[in-house]
Amino acid sequence: MRITISGPPGSGTTSLARYLAGKHGFDLISAGEVFRQLAREHGMDIAAFGKFAESDPSVDRMIDARQKEIGGAADDIIIEGRLSGWMIVNADLRIWLKASPECRAKRIAERDGMDEEAARVYTENRQRSEATRYRNYYGIEIDDLSPYDIVLSSETFGVEALGAIVDTAIECLWRQRGDVRQ
Repeated sequence: MRITISGPPGSGTTSLARYLAGKHGFDLISAGEVFRQLAREHGMDIAAFGKFAESDPSVDRMIDARQKEIGGAADDIIIEGRLSGWMIVNADLRIWLKASPECRAKRIAERDGMDEEAARVYTENRQRSEATRYRNYYGIEIDDLSPYDIVLSSETFGVEALGAIVDTAIECLWRQRGDVRQ
């Protein structure tokens, strides 16, 4: 089974991906983690590396191609990333998480040790940068949720509740296939 988890920064995609991978024994690939690692390797923070990626399409294309290659060939995998739902054409389940900008800024501030206003500005700038790159590189409007099977509010539901909802969807898919793992 191939599951993609996408959403804006701070929406909880990594938390849900880790929960599901741990519970079901799936492998996990995170495009965001790859991006962060590349930023560190270039001696930049994510915002600066995002600006760099705007001028060098090879950064996003490399990450997205790798995600697509691994996700398309592997079984029992969670692919977490902003474009995963678009890139993994043979995904069995595509999930989009959403939360208000205020909620996401608070989470990012807590996670990254910054004040909420700085986190809000940082997140808005990051989203603009990503939206521009995705539109220019792939013709994708990131606000178009049409590829997703499930859209969930991580503001309404915590990770365990989100996990329970997705677990039910996974069990339904397994049943449809006659898989005995349920």
